[in-house]
Amino acid sequence: MNICVVPIRKDEGVECVIGQGNFSVLTVETLAASLLTSAPSISFGVAMNEAKPRLVRVEGNNEALKAAAAEACLSIGAGHAFVVMMRDAYPINVLPALKANPGVCTIFGASENPLEAVVGESPLGRAVLGVVDGTPAASIETPEEKKGRKALLSMLGYAG
Repeated sequence: MNICVVPIRKDEGVECVIGQGNFSVLTVETLAASLLTSAPSISFGVAMNEAKPRLVRVEGNNEALKAAAAEACLSIGAGHAFVVMMRDAYPINVLPALKANPGVCTIFGASENPLEAVVGESPLGRAVLGVVDGTPAASIETPEEKKGRKALLSMLGYAG
């Protein structure tokens, strides 16, 4: 098996979810519905590779995000892999609905950070092995940084 790293191209501030599902012809539709009902103000594109007839299915409400998701999915090239590109929502807003989707097998990663898909290739095809999500940690959080984190969570409504 050959292993390669596929950079995921996206604009600054775009959140990205990479996963794998099945029954692409329906799942791309239900993923779009899950996204819309999870975050009503969301702008998104979702793309999913279909093993037969070997094409990328695309849905969404934003043409640029649809194009970015489709390009990333095509670059990954793994059957039944899907990519969501979104703005005006965070992964925490949509992951429960995506994970509950009956067509979703797994979520490999979800982040606004720079992303790379680690892809294995065999004679049969390609598979997503995982994702590289951002850069490695360089230090341990200080008490002052912890206060800043708690203030940010409070400002976002996630802490009391």
